[in-house]
Amino acid sequence: MEQYEPDRLSPAVAAAMRRSLRNGRAAMTRRSLLRASAGGALTVGGLGALSACGIPAAGKTQGGQSADDHSAKEKEVNFSNWPEYIDVDDSEKHHPTLDAFRKRTGITVKYTEDINDNDEFFGKIQPQLAAGQDTGRDLIVLTDWLAARMIRLGYVQKLDVSNLPHAFANLSDQFRSPDWDPGRAYSYVWQGISTVVAYNKKALDGVEVKSISDLLDNPKLKGRVGFLTEMRDTVGMTMLDMGKDPAKFTDDDYDAVIARLQKAVDKGQIRRFTGNDYTSDLTKGDFAACVAWGGDIVQLQADNPDVGYVIPDSGYMTSTDNMLIPNKARHKTNAERLIDYYYEPEPAAELAAYVNYVSPVAGVVPYLSKIDKTAASNPLIVPDRAMQAKSHAFRALTAKEETAYQQKFAKLTGA
Repeated sequence: MEQYEPDRLSPAVAAAMRRSLRNGRAAMTRRSLLRASAGGALTVGGLGALSACGIPAAGKTQGGQSADDHSAKEKEVNFSNWPEYIDVDDSEKHHPTLDAFRKRTGITVKYTEDINDNDEFFGKIQPQLAAGQDTGRDLIVLTDWLAARMIRLGYVQKLDVSNLPHAFANLSDQFRSPDWDPGRAYSYVWQGISTVVAYNKKALDGVEVKSISDLLDNPKLKGRVGFLTEMRDTVGMTMLDMGKDPAKFTDDDYDAVIARLQKAVDKGQIRRFTGNDYTSDLTKGDFAACVAWGGDIVQLQADNPDVGYVIPDSGYMTSTDNMLIPNKARHKTNAERLIDYYYEPEPAAELAAYVNYVSPVAGVVPYLSKIDKTAASNPLIVPDRAMQAKSHAFRALTAKEETAYQQKFAKLTGA
């Protein structure tokens, strides 16, 4: 079990906090909120949309149709991403890494923050993709479970590795070959997301927290424990605690996890299941301990010295947000050049210093150290080998499994 206490306020985090105060919201926690609302417990009506018969494929089960590439004549790339998920300058009008890319390549990036929810965005672009039409976007960033669905349905293009020398060489081993995209043929990681056990030291009042079992079973924490509405994180962390592998579990394994969590709900051990609003409960001490996202904890520690986190001996869950090129994109080569650019250590370091999520780029530490030594030594931003070895990913689900598992989880959480 590895336990981490807050360090000093780093320059990068201090800048992020100032931006948060100026904007009236925290950039990192906002990203988590959006992620939670998309990938967490769905309504039963929403689950029906995930059925295999409800989503027409593009004519293939793997990979998409290659579009005519206008990259040579049209020096642009249309990039859709989540809000507040890239570096900005002090004026909050420019993205330094994108500006540097344009100056070097002559390619202008039309950057749009129009992904507010995975399912919502999928619903927006799915009719065009199913009809074999251009979505108007050359590069999109989607959470791993939706990226897997896009690949399965044949809605994205296979990447040309000759345009991705840095990405191919520098992708961290931790993210190199997910089961839903072996060898990263169709996607590359934008940022990684670690799920850990967080605690409020003051609220614990001497109670030791080392594992999910402590959250579920210690009577001293009754009514002061939180779990996430993101099924893959809550179920995955509990599954690891029970000695099961989230990458290989069976229906019976899943049901055993739900039963264990239900027992904790019934006896009042779990206070509630939350989206990113756990951050308020944790800082106030209403939660003595909870399942949390690493990107939030980096910022919460900067503002509250009582906040800490634990990596259980059983391991922790890792997920990713991923860059993909939709079918019929007009500027595929330009998009691949942009993907590759963010796998160069210098721009990768600039991005990591700003967003404080897990950098997927091996060799980023020396460059990040020049910007912020504290960030470079923070395992929530750059996991060391020991921490990487404890990371686990939730396996890809079939459409039938996704519907069944989410229904059971929704019943558990009361969604």
